[in-house]
Amino acid sequence: MDLANLNAFIAIAETGSFSAAGERLHLTQPAISKRIAGLEQQLNVRLFDRLGREINLTEAGRALLPRAYQILNVLDDTRRALTNLTGEVTGRLSLATSHHIGLHRLPPLLRTFTRTYPNVALDIEFLDSEVAYDEILHGRAELAVITLAPQPHSSVKAVAVWDDLLEFVAAPEHPLANIENVSLADVAGYPAVFPGGNTFTHHIVSGLCEAQGIKPNIAMSTNYMETIKMMVSIGLAWSVLPRTMLDEQVARIPLPGIQLRRELGYIVHTERTLSNAAKAFMALLDAQAHVLSGEAH
Repeated sequence: MDLANLNAFIAIAETGSFSAAGERLHLTQPAISKRIAGLEQQLNVRLFDRLGREINLTEAGRALLPRAYQILNVLDDTRRALTNLTGEVTGRLSLATSHHIGLHRLPPLLRTFTRTYPNVALDIEFLDSEVAYDEILHGRAELAVITLAPQPHSSVKAVAVWDDLLEFVAAPEHPLANIENVSLADVAGYPAVFPGGNTFTHHIVSGLCEAQGIKPNIAMSTNYMETIKMMVSIGLAWSVLPRTMLDEQVARIPLPGIQLRRELGYIVHTERTLSNAAKAFMALLDAQAHVLSGEAH
């Protein structure tokens, strides 16, 4: 089975478009079409239904997709296993991370890594934690540093590095910032800006509200913590932010007996052979977790 044809098939399945797949693989649309025709001829099945501008996987295409991922992952694992035999930390490290962690947690570690291992080509992709999680599951990223899922997939190894405390916040002039003995019910009466509904952080905050029988008034949502902070700072709504982001632009809303937290760390696929570069970066993350653990005690 031709690997170039298989890569074209996966690109179309993921993008839903021959032209978008061509852009991803730096190929013309006719070249992409030729690869799919070759794969369909080799397998003697039709892989896509083309209905107008709609591209959908056929039953055979849906059956092939997970196997296609598996074939490419096995080949990648083989290459990494052979490269690892040299003991050198070289090659390419595909790293996915969330915008918040990439901006606020990773820079010192990335600086140390690039200075220590100058022969590693870092391929960093900034994604929502939930999307990065999917990248690991499908083998498109080797390592992801993200907000950890409360219940990780059985094929994912998750290691906590940072304990991220969350605080309820509002603009300094907001009524909630100037009321004593505020309750969660009081806070929920005002408009809120929440992380997107698909995010792990959203589930943490909404879970707290549900447990107390309270429904927050979510006026807006976005996946970017920096955007949430801006919306809060100009008085549009209250929200929940990592304690590390608090400054004079926002005011903490103390809620007695309530302390929210989320875990930030890294994930890898349990069945994937990791490159020496990935192992080296994980060692830096583990050392960071060890230091923070010592400070906590």
